[in-house]
Amino acid sequence: MDPVKPVRKESNSEQPPVRWMVIWLVMMGVFLAVYQYMSTGAEKYKTIPFRPDFVALVNDGKVKNCVVMIGADNRQYIRGELLELDPQTKRVGRFEVNVPITEYLQKILDEKKINYKFEYPNTLLMQILSSPLLVLLVTVLIFFLFWRQIRMAGRGAMSFGKSRARLMTREKNKTTFKDVAGVDEAREEVQEIIEFLRDPKRFQKLGGRIPKGVLLVGPPGTGKTLLAKAIAGEAEVPFFSISGSDFVEMFVGVGASRVRDMFEQGKKNAPCIIFIDEIDAVGRSRFSGIGGGHDEREQTLNALLVEMDGFDTQEGVIIIAATNRPDVLDQALLRPGRFDRQIVIDLPALEGREAILKIHAERVKLESGVDLRRVARGTPGFSGADLANLINEAALLAARRGVEAIQLPDLEEARDKVRWGRERRSRVLDEKEKRLTAYHESGHAIVLNGVEEAEPLHKVTIIPRGQALGATLQLPEKDRYTEGRKKLEGMLTGLMGGRVAEELVFGDITTGAQSDIKQATRLARLMVCEWGMSPKMGPQNFSEREEVLFLGREVNRSQEISEDTARRIDEEVSRLLGEAYERATQILRTHRDKLDLITHLLLERETLDGREVAALVKFGRLPTAEELAALDAAEKPSVAPAAAPPQPEM
Repeated sequence: MDPVKPVRKESNSEQPPVRWMVIWLVMMGVFLAVYQYMSTGAEKYKTIPFRPDFVALVNDGKVKNCVVMIGADNRQYIRGELLELDPQTKRVGRFEVNVPITEYLQKILDEKKINYKFEYPNTLLMQILSSPLLVLLVTVLIFFLFWRQIRMAGRGAMSFGKSRARLMTREKNKTTFKDVAGVDEAREEVQEIIEFLRDPKRFQKLGGRIPKGVLLVGPPGTGKTLLAKAIAGEAEVPFFSISGSDFVEMFVGVGASRVRDMFEQGKKNAPCIIFIDEIDAVGRSRFSGIGGGHDEREQTLNALLVEMDGFDTQEGVIIIAATNRPDVLDQALLRPGRFDRQIVIDLPALEGREAILKIHAERVKLESGVDLRRVARGTPGFSGADLANLINEAALLAARRGVEAIQLPDLEEARDKVRWGRERRSRVLDEKEKRLTAYHESGHAIVLNGVEEAEPLHKVTIIPRGQALGATLQLPEKDRYTEGRKKLEGMLTGLMGGRVAEELVFGDITTGAQSDIKQATRLARLMVCEWGMSPKMGPQNFSEREEVLFLGREVNRSQEISEDTARRIDEEVSRLLGEAYERATQILRTHRDKLDLITHLLLERETLDGREVAALVKFGRLPTAEELAALDAAEKPSVAPAAAPPQPEM
């Protein structure tokens, strides 16, 4: 195995001489201060009053000469010397007196034949400006700011053209695959890159060519940057990190210069990894379309394309880029020979979420016996960053309560806070609104408990959280990537449960079901238009084409469905919603007594566990502690992966 080349540091001549410039400026300032003190600082003047001391000195003929000073602030005073020596210092006595310039003063000075003149004080600024040291100081500044920069091979003054890539050496980069979880497939795809950086000859002898560039694609917070650092840490090579926005500056041509400098640094430190985060900032499509173009960004992109064509992976430089907007990238950037491989880093599945929680839980004090799998089950759709935030919020909640370790209630409260917002107990509801909210959430809970293929109920609460006055939460048993029509119809029925409960109990309807109706309408339209789940419309897609207008594509969009088809689609959506409403009404009428019972307990306790709701619907009473323990023991952890079903809320 070839040893990894040590990182070579650039010579000091290529570094901006900021430190030396500061030293020179300090030295010049000290020299000027000493010069000023030696020229004027030794003179000491004794302040005396105008009357009677100064007038008496003039009348007695003791004043040798004087200067009338007129300051910039219109302050007028006289400085002069006496004929007699000062008895204490044995030097010529000097005096200073504040005095208005009057004809009387001039008259007595003329009568006694005392030499006097008018002057403006010579300030430090005037001395500097009139001093030859100014020429030396300007020369030094020009030398350090311009001449030394011109020697840097045309990189431009003030290092604008120099790459801002931050180098992380092997000693500093301690991130490895043990710090990464939930991206097992991505780890397998980048494993050969690590092997190549460790032992290039192993691949070269077979004639294989390692990918020049790897594009990491995925939603925000899924760990793209962390994975790139882990690749460099596993391969034990230098890691250059730069953001796509660092290439574009206010000066034309700076971005292209920085791209060239970045690749030069990479070749000097090969083998290494160059990581470009948020590459869509500089790699957007060059098709201007209606929105116009951006010449500077396009020049930077052209420079990036040329540089990626100009280097060979045999040199040991691998480009890794990350983006969450692959749809806006230029096609020339994605072709083979540049970014040969695209690796999708999706939101973690159930097993991945559990592994991520375990990694972050190692950094906090967690109570023994806490079931992280239960927390992972309740976080479908969470990214790695969301899970890290969840652990942190749980630690803060536990510290606020004054406990010694994080407990399961802290984790569940942190999960609810991250997803739906903090509890808003300050939002005070009157008894009527509170009772209405309790019936609304009880209706959701009973209907969801009565439809087939529904996810298990997690809890029902009437505590305001976020924008909702209450919520009915479900806890998926496993991650799901497809949904059947029966389950979707059950979800529609559950969404209608709150509105139906209001109408049955109060004989009136309120605006509290706005979110439920919006979600149900969207779900029903998807079933008809995109998923082909309407027997009347058949397996056909009726969704409108949606393109990004600024890319200049599909500008002349036409309506692909007729008015008659649109009317029939609306009829099918209305049918699905109407059937769900009728079904929810039937379920709640059957369990009308359970609706009052659950509502009464909600008003009393504010929150009910999903198992308690199931027992109330089935047996008409709360379960005992032994029954709850038996239910917990009967729960079997699932290993399949998931997507969260819509959560009904008021």
